[in-house]
Amino acid sequence: MKLEPLLTGLSFGEGPRWHEGKLWFSDFYVHQVRTVDEQGHAETILEVPGQPSGLGWRPDGTMLIVSMTDRRLMRFADGTLSVEAELKPLATGHCNDMVVDGKGRAYVGNFGYDRHAGEAERTACLVRVDPDRSVHQAADALLFPNGTVITPDGKTMVVAETFGHRLTAFDVAADGTLANRRLWAAIDGCYPDGICLDREGAIWVSDPFGRRVLRVLEGGKITANLDLAPRGAYACMLGGADRRTLFVVTNSASGPATAGKRDGRIETMRVDVPGVGWP
Repeated sequence: MKLEPLLTGLSFGEGPRWHEGKLWFSDFYVHQVRTVDEQGHAETILEVPGQPSGLGWRPDGTMLIVSMTDRRLMRFADGTLSVEAELKPLATGHCNDMVVDGKGRAYVGNFGYDRHAGEAERTACLVRVDPDRSVHQAADALLFPNGTVITPDGKTMVVAETFGHRLTAFDVAADGTLANRRLWAAIDGCYPDGICLDREGAIWVSDPFGRRVLRVLEGGKITANLDLAPRGAYACMLGGADRRTLFVVTNSASGPATAGKRDGRIETMRVDVPGVGWP
């Protein structure tokens, strides 16, 4: 198993999503949302002043974008970018990844604190924004909630807690509330960042500090371990026409010190089991 570069020269890629025949992603230090197709042809779609991260779409086609530094959820429709919801004060740190479910509800994570400024670690909440633009606390006491997936039936959500070294599951009620919090998998030594789900119920996990990508089953069994050293993996997505192409966002490092570099890549490899669910 080996990754092959598809697109190079990014500042820092995040939030890869397969949508309408292309991979959409944020390149956040240059404030851009971009696309790349399976042949490597890239296009810049829009600019987000507050630094874009997680991406998603509502059933009506409205695009939602996490704006990291000003802690907002933005919407992009008819060529216009506007504020969908203010996530402060629930979001106590920069906002990051997001999943938008089949009913158009957005679940947004945040850092919880400014680790690059040396603040003490503290937990954060997951914020839910409903289609009526109302903002709710979906879950609390999460250690750096990051990548998030929802199963095809819409009934289970799994959140990557980066500094908790675990994947945490919730039941999703009809109204979007979360319950029955439980450990989905503890992964010692792993810092799970972006994640995606496949048809067998396994989750591909990006581990930036471990410089690898893992395929993990519920309970913690690892069925694939792809070493990317010296590069780190920050997000992943199953896409392509058959959803059997694993797209991995990689970089040489992370954090504000990397803002001036152009070391980011989108890399790919083929896998046996296709992606399902959201995102």
